[in-house]
Amino acid sequence: MLGFLFRGLTAEPSRGAALFDALTAEARQPGWYVEGGVSDTLDGRFAVLSSLTALTLVRLETEGDEGQRISVALTERFIEVMESEHRELGLGDPSLGKTVRKLVGMLARRTELWRTVDEGNFASATRDSWVAVATRIGGVSSLCSSLQPSHSPL
Repeated sequence: MLGFLFRGLTAEPSRGAALFDALTAEARQPGWYVEGGVSDTLDGRFAVLSSLTALTLVRLETEGDEGQRISVALTERFIEVMESEHRELGLGDPSLGKTVRKLVGMLARRTELWRTVDEGNFASATRDSWVAVATRIGGVSSLCSSLQPSHSPL
């Protein structure tokens, strides 16, 4: 609604959009839901998308100023898409802001969780990131090996 006031907060909105599109495509892969045991619901899909976004934000923090610029663009795109999607679901203006703030807060908590993880606690952090939506902990645990942090450039 007030988007016209905040146009151009980042110099690179297309980079944030491109990265978010790639994360969305990954979050839609059936493996998260079939082999991984995450429930194929709005909550489950949000958990996967926000966890992947949080992991990406943490990774971008290691890239200095360039990573910071992309991180801001990605976060802005996340907010934009959450607002748009919830409008499509029928949320009106009175409750939309509160809902989007809640979703961004969930992303922030996941990002903080991944910032504090060391290799020994990776499986635990994965469970914590998806605890509200995992249909079986064994499924989430099996994903841990494929989610191990990578130190390669993006």
